[in-house]
Amino acid sequence: MYRAVTDDIVVEVEPFFLPDHSEPDRNHFVWAYRVSIENGSDRPVQLRWRYWKITDGAGRVQEVEGAGVVGEEPRLLPGESYTYTSGCPLTVPSGMMQGHYTMQSDSGERFDIAIPAFSLDLPENQRTLN
Repeated sequence: MYRAVTDDIVVEVEPFFLPDHSEPDRNHFVWAYRVSIENGSDRPVQLRWRYWKITDGAGRVQEVEGAGVVGEEPRLLPGESYTYTSGCPLTVPSGMMQGHYTMQSDSGERFDIAIPAFSLDLPENQRTLN
């Protein structure tokens, strides 16, 4: 599990390889990742935007951004959490992802919270990011 805390909002990510959706002999490797966002602050916040930087094991970089996550823009009251699962295909057997969410308070203030960098590796090649 990977974890980042920004402005008392906790983001935890758990990646896992999907062998049933992958075809290594065709250079197709698929991971899913479960993200949990917990509002530990004293104000309601809403997730408005996501930004991901995906770097594969060959050094190729892809940037993905857009409104919300999995078609939603969840609003979290203090103490509430939101969990979703998404996925990432790569053409090589390893990579990493990192990024941020843009949150908005009820007063309209927008601010970014970190998504921790996390590793996408085959189960037999587990690594820890430093």
